[in-house]
Amino acid sequence: MSRGILLSLGNIGPVLSSNHVLCIHDVNTYLVPESYSPAFRLYYRTILPILAKRAARLVTVSKFSARMLDEFGLCPLDKITVIPNGHEHVRHWQPDRSAYASSLSNSRPFVFVLGSRALHKNVQILFEIARELDTLGLDLLVAGAPNRYFSPVEQSAAAPNIRMLGFVTDDDLAAFYRSAFCFAFPSLTEGFGLPALEAMALGCPVIASDCASMPEVCGNSALYADPKSPRAWFDQIKRLRTDHDLAPALRAEGPRQAARFSWTKSAQLYLDLILSLVPRTSG
Repeated sequence: MSRGILLSLGNIGPVLSSNHVLCIHDVNTYLVPESYSPAFRLYYRTILPILAKRAARLVTVSKFSARMLDEFGLCPLDKITVIPNGHEHVRHWQPDRSAYASSLSNSRPFVFVLGSRALHKNVQILFEIARELDTLGLDLLVAGAPNRYFSPVEQSAAAPNIRMLGFVTDDDLAAFYRSAFCFAFPSLTEGFGLPALEAMALGCPVIASDCASMPEVCGNSALYADPKSPRAWFDQIKRLRTDHDLAPALRAEGPRQAARFSWTKSAQLYLDLILSLVPRTSG
């Protein structure tokens, strides 16, 4: 009788187990250490190499993350299986249940943003162009709850068209994606970039950073900008504002791109991987 395979999906697992499939989503504590507290950085940069070395197989969520795991010496590529995230969970979100549903239908057009507290989410770059967005008739709505593990974002003097929303529910997210002029995703790095996939799945035009995993996830169904250039972000938002055919095209293409990433397919890949590690018994 063979021992079972332990599956850990959240970056960490038991150190003593070697019969273990471990999913490490990203190596952000290596790529952007300034986003995290010293204690968080120390813990992850101590535990991840140990877990990666002992695991029977390592999984990550994008080819980009696989390359980074190899580049930082955590795990060679031939021991890594890429199993992406999926999009189907957004089908259960109900925008009409959102407390914002009625007000959004009468609101000024807005650029929607997530991730207001982690430095690598790079929201500051959008604050820098907020007043210029105001001249285009656009507000900037920023959602995201503070997280005690993240360093605070240094905010400049707030422009009048910025709204900091704090925590929002999944139903709220669906309402914002449904109503937004576009979703801006200016992250410096992402292991996968699930919010961009969610936005596309719900037909919201996406402007994403042109680096890390974002082109891998968004394909040709989003616009891209340099995450270190405020002017590039303003130019792409202005392009979307002035080209009246572009937004409908992205709204149509987004769900098709999102459909390439399925939780059902990912679950099957995990099952196949686990079965491949279970020793066959004779007789």
